[in-house]
Amino acid sequence: MLADARNQLTVLIRKETQLARAEMSEKLSDLAVGIGLLVGGSVLLIPALVILLEAAVNALIEAGIGAAWAALIVDVAALALGGVLLALGIGRLKAARPVPTRTVEELQRDAEVAKQQVRNDDDQTLRAA
Repeated sequence: MLADARNQLTVLIRKETQLARAEMSEKLSDLAVGIGLLVGGSVLLIPALVILLEAAVNALIEAGIGAAWAALIVDVAALALGGVLLALGIGRLKAARPVPTRTVEELQRDAEVAKQQVRNDDDQTLRAA
């Protein structure tokens, strides 16, 4: 019985390792795709944002505000919005850890089952003796 339990445990560990690898690979590929999309979007959005900010400055100048004040107003607004977005992004990145959570939970359940099985085997051995 002990040899059979050991063999089953070895197979279980092997399968759990394969599951952890597959889960990590899936999470890392999702992360890579996300980063690629983020970079691609940023490359296109940065020039558009610059043009939009220049248009906002020109609109304020046409409304009668001095050029320096118009640039300062638009800059402060852009900095504030950028700071908020940066803080939100950092918070999201900290929360998104590539840890194989399903595999960890499965390993904890398997360890609990293995402990119960060992206790049952020990009880049966003591009763037989």
